[in-house]
Amino acid sequence: MSRMITVGRDRLGRWLDNFATRHPDCSARADDGVVIVTAADGAEARIGVPFGLLPAGDRSPTDRLVEHVLVDRRIGAVLVRRGGFAVGVFEATTLINSKVGSSYVQSQTKAGGWSQQRYARRRGNQAKQLYEKATEAVVAVLLPVVDDLAAVAGGGDRAGVEATLSERRLQDVRNLLLPRIYPAEDPRLRVLEAFPDQFLAVQIELNDLA
Repeated sequence: MSRMITVGRDRLGRWLDNFATRHPDCSARADDGVVIVTAADGAEARIGVPFGLLPAGDRSPTDRLVEHVLVDRRIGAVLVRRGGFAVGVFEATTLINSKVGSSYVQSQTKAGGWSQQRYARRRGNQAKQLYEKATEAVVAVLLPVVDDLAAVAGGGDRAGVEATLSERRLQDVRNLLLPRIYPAEDPRLRVLEAFPDQFLAVQIELNDLA
């Protein structure tokens, strides 16, 4: 049985060294967006390559991966969750432009019948208003610099992020959206500022011998 762990980009090199110490005689290969490290004892780590393909070169795949991960990139961020949104542009880990807002969205109700339908319609309208505000924030913050972005990281509620980016004029932004939508607290400035800890981290799948 495998398990997933997350390692900060600044700690990846040390993590690989420690893995090799615990599991001697390691070899590494790159395969379809993943660097696979295998030890003689059967331990295996599959490390996802973020932000594009692993650069070619004569050095080992792990050395190239560490260098690739540590490259500072300009990344867009879109956080949407019930009641709020936060949109920003990061230069590496530094937030250089942002827009944060909120809009009331009613909690779900346990009422039945017509009451439930009425609440559902009201909640749907409130969510739509939130997404419209978030869309305008994306237009203001991300669209002008979309050609400079390496990726767009989404956080919070997947349905909310996708609704926010659904308009045709945001196609270029949507094309940069990373597959994973990261968990996020209520979108606030402090939450947005801490978001690089998630989208710059590296996902590693370990087998049961690792």
